[in-house]
Amino acid sequence: MFRYQAPYFVNDHGRVMDVQSSIDTENRNIQMNTRNNKLSQQWDLIYVDQYPEEPTKGQLNKDFGLYVQRDFRVISDLPKHRYLEVINNRNMVIKTSNGNKGQTWYFDQYSKTIKSRLNNKSWDIISSGRSNQFQVYNTNSGWW
Repeated sequence: MFRYQAPYFVNDHGRVMDVQSSIDTENRNIQMNTRNNKLSQQWDLIYVDQYPEEPTKGQLNKDFGLYVQRDFRVISDLPKHRYLEVINNRNMVIKTSNGNKGQTWYFDQYSKTIKSRLNNKSWDIISSGRSNQFQVYNTNSGWW
C-alpha cells in the first residue's frame, strides 16, 4: 500500500517513489528506492478541484492521507516540476503538464489503492515487488 507522507509517497516497506537517476527529463521512469531526501523523491500532491479554488467535496482517509475518489495530480519537486503520467497504458514517467487523463489520479477507498483516471489501474511495482520499477497494473491484493 502507498501512503502520502508529505513530501513522499511511501510503501509498507518504507521505500519511496523516485525519479530514475534523479534526472529531470521528459518520459523519465519512476521507481521505488530507499529514501535519500533528494528532490527526485519529493512530490507535491494537488487535488484537481483545489486548483485554483478550494474544494467543497470529498472525504479524507486519514490513514492514507488522501481524499476518496477526488482527482489529484502528482508533481515532482525537481526544477521543472513535471507531472507523474501513465504512458503506453502502463509505464509511469514524469512529463510536462498537458491535462491528459494519464496525469490525473484518485484514491480508491474499496481497493485502498491510487488509480489512474486514464485506465483505472492501480500503482504497482513490477515483478510483484521484486523490482524497483513502477507501473500501473490491474488492482491485486499483493502489496510490496
